[in-house]
Amino acid sequence: MIFLQTMHELSDQGLEEVAAFLAVLDTGGFAPAARVLGRDASVLSRRVSSLERRLGVRLLERTTRRVGPTEAGRRFADRARMALTLLADAEREAADAGAAPRGTLRLALPEAFGQLWVAPILPDFLTDFPSVRIEAFFSDRFVDLVGEGIDLAIRIGRLADSSLVARKLGAERRLVCAAPSYLAARGTPLAPADLAAHDGLLYALFDSPSEWHFLREGERARVRLSGPLLTDNVECLVHAAVAGKGVILCSEWLVGRELAAGRLVPLLEDWSVGSEASGEAAIHLVRPSARFTAGKTRAFADWIAARLSPPPWEAPRPVPAG
Repeated sequence: MIFLQTMHELSDQGLEEVAAFLAVLDTGGFAPAARVLGRDASVLSRRVSSLERRLGVRLLERTTRRVGPTEAGRRFADRARMALTLLADAEREAADAGAAPRGTLRLALPEAFGQLWVAPILPDFLTDFPSVRIEAFFSDRFVDLVGEGIDLAIRIGRLADSSLVARKLGAERRLVCAAPSYLAARGTPLAPADLAAHDGLLYALFDSPSEWHFLREGERARVRLSGPLLTDNVECLVHAAVAGKGVILCSEWLVGRELAAGRLVPLLEDWSVGSEASGEAAIHLVRPSARFTAGKTRAFADWIAARLSPPPWEAPRPVPAG
């Protein structure tokens, strides 16, 4: 009932009054607004006056030199623009819902995660949605979604930007693991302190590459490692770990295939490690706004969420012999 009453009040005349008021504000006067709208300035003046009478408040301060909004006028203009934007969004979304997703979709993907788990299946999306063109950028740098015109991004860790609309794709679980050949030669660590006697394969971009943190039921542990390799390339670390060169601390998604194949073995699984020891982290699909979302964006978000559920890097692992 309230909606019908509002629509009745917002007759064509009412919308024309609002349009005249906003045009005057945007152009700075009745004469320039009249040129933009193709109307006579006196007509716009009458419409704004009618709007003020209907609302019972002065919206514009008029002098011989300038026209500007009152405080009430500024507040009304802000709300009116918001309402018109939402109405335009609703129209676009309704029209979009009846059409096949199309257009260019710009994606920002973490380099290693994107190459491992997204790049191999992107051709399937292009097959399913032939009217969508993808521009995919693989990088670990922080991407300004709005400033760089990105429709969707995958971010790993804790989200700091509350203005983003996020959809969780999976947990960001870190673990310690090593190759069976390494463990056969050096023994299996049973507690975090045991790692001090092992060769660490260290990731240079961690805050403290050689210092690993653990948490278990309120108990904390910290251990310092040294070893034969320090690098900023995660694939290099995995290759070294599979080759039996030491113990690696990394994200589960990075070594999911190696764990499933038995090329690496998880260690100290009853402990949380790395970023998990200091708070929850996750893998999120994010977009800039909760407002109108194009069909191409919705289609990819739903598609990738379905393809990564359950997370393929959490595949069953071999059962140890004996």
